[in-house]
Amino acid sequence: MQDRKRLEQGLADEAEVASRTSDIDTLFELAREGEDVIGDIERELKSFSERLETVETAMLLSGGNDAKSAIMAIHPGAGGTESQDWAEMLLRMYLRWAERHGYEAIVTDRLEGEGAGIKSATLEINGENAYGLLQSEIGVHRLVRISPFDANARRHTSFASVFVYPQIDDTINIDIKPEVMRVDVFRASGAGGQHVNRTESAVRMTHLPTGLVVQCQNERSQHKNRASAMKQMRARLYEFELDKKKAEERKLEDTKLDINFGSQIRSYVLAPYRMIKDHRTKLAIGDVDRVLDGDIDRLTHAFLVYKKTGKTAGDGKDDLPD
Repeated sequence: MQDRKRLEQGLADEAEVASRTSDIDTLFELAREGEDVIGDIERELKSFSERLETVETAMLLSGGNDAKSAIMAIHPGAGGTESQDWAEMLLRMYLRWAERHGYEAIVTDRLEGEGAGIKSATLEINGENAYGLLQSEIGVHRLVRISPFDANARRHTSFASVFVYPQIDDTINIDIKPEVMRVDVFRASGAGGQHVNRTESAVRMTHLPTGLVVQCQNERSQHKNRASAMKQMRARLYEFELDKKKAEERKLEDTKLDINFGSQIRSYVLAPYRMIKDHRTKLAIGDVDRVLDGDIDRLTHAFLVYKKTGKTAGDGKDDLPD
């Protein structure tokens, strides 16, 4: 049914593109005959360009897992409160992005930072093409700003890493034997009331052969946390095995596994000027607030084009501050 829905949507998009192309041709014919339709042409071309970008993005999502929902993990880099606050800003950005696209976003694990921000966060983003779109976010994100935590108002650079995995549905068999799993239960941290503080509802799972660890403490019920943690573990193991089998074909995933805080994929500069620059696609965006409020579609589209064709969206210059 999902394949049929995608095919039907593709046919509908094709028909819409053909119809709107015909309408624009008609407007140009009227302009040649002396009609005052320049304003109509400009509005139609702007709207049509935005629609074509959306259709092109859907066409670029052709990978085997692109249509799946996603599991995202965010971790701050070195730098204490600064990086923890940056990690929380990224979490908010992705939650707002999910809201903009009508995706269901569930924070399954959130470890609060000391004073501000977060030490880590894991969230599920449920919806078609969530994984395919969010692949553009895998890597290290760099923030340059005047620190709100510095009494001397100095400029600080912070880092946070983002990992994205496809959610594995029940049609893919990931066999996890109980004897290779260690399950620990503990009391959830943070807000939640007396029930959370008195009961061991949080769950941490460790896959002994690979050392993969996931945990969930979002629900009050240990049973629900266990089910959510198992879903995350199945996704992590699927990705782990896929990387082993197709390492030579998965350059993006190799970059993710070798990630370090000297190889950022994107910089968010809030001082001395305001700009976001993706170092892979060379796309630069001046409206920083809009992006941090969840509008990352231009960045996502540029990455998908770059991944498919190698074509960059910018001029290649990298004049951001150190």
